[in-house]
Amino acid sequence: MSNYRHKAVVGLFILASVFGKAQNNDTIQVQETKKDSAVRVSTEKNTLNYKKLIIPTAFIGYGVASLSVKGLKQLNFSTRDEINEHKPDHIRLDNYTQFAPAVLVYGLNAVGVEGKHNFRDRSIIYGTSMLITSAIVVPLKHIVKEERPDQSNNLSFPSGHTAIAFASAQFMFREYKDTNFLLGISGYSLAIFTGIYRMLNDKHWVGDVVGGAGFGILSTELAYWLYPKINNLLSGKNKNTATMVMPYYQNKTVGIGLVKNF
Repeated sequence: MSNYRHKAVVGLFILASVFGKAQNNDTIQVQETKKDSAVRVSTEKNTLNYKKLIIPTAFIGYGVASLSVKGLKQLNFSTRDEINEHKPDHIRLDNYTQFAPAVLVYGLNAVGVEGKHNFRDRSIIYGTSMLITSAIVVPLKHIVKEERPDQSNNLSFPSGHTAIAFASAQFMFREYKDTNFLLGISGYSLAIFTGIYRMLNDKHWVGDVVGGAGFGILSTELAYWLYPKINNLLSGKNKNTATMVMPYYQNKTVGIGLVKNF
């Protein structure tokens, strides 16, 4: 549980904004291309299109069905048996690749390959996504109580690593889909790698991974939908307010702290 708490804390602190300025509309605001701090208003409406929910809903539906539908449960077992026959090495790269697409977004922006939002706004969006992911995944693990393939505990469904990986990949897609589509979809390869290795490491069933992918994609879509409202709350109407974020490292936990003066 400590890993998930750390992820939730990281997500919470990333919600901090570096520059606080009031915004008085519900349209998504994105940034000018020259400076990471410049802002322009997008004509894209802040709506949650049902078409964007088809894939995550299908993935979540499959994951839930795999908990009780005989055929899908059998597929869980047969896939694990097939994996165990090949005796793959258990590596822990999935602990890092789950965040890799999001790290790429920040890295690409740092070298001049700009995405849809500046540092402040994309941090709010990604932090919101991580919060939503943790708020869904952690309680579900304790409600469902599905035993892991390696029998280490009963917190198998859904896969938290896979949820975060696909939330990060969807974040990368949303940031780059309009300017570089191939770059935007490249994050999914890292997310798929994470999901596969959760199974190769004998930590999750197929249904756990598919369901986790759905929850991750859904979390990021909700984060983009909620962004204008959260941004308004963080900005406030008092022009004298000041906000500062500071990175920290404590007890093997990396995060970003928020200090706000009113």
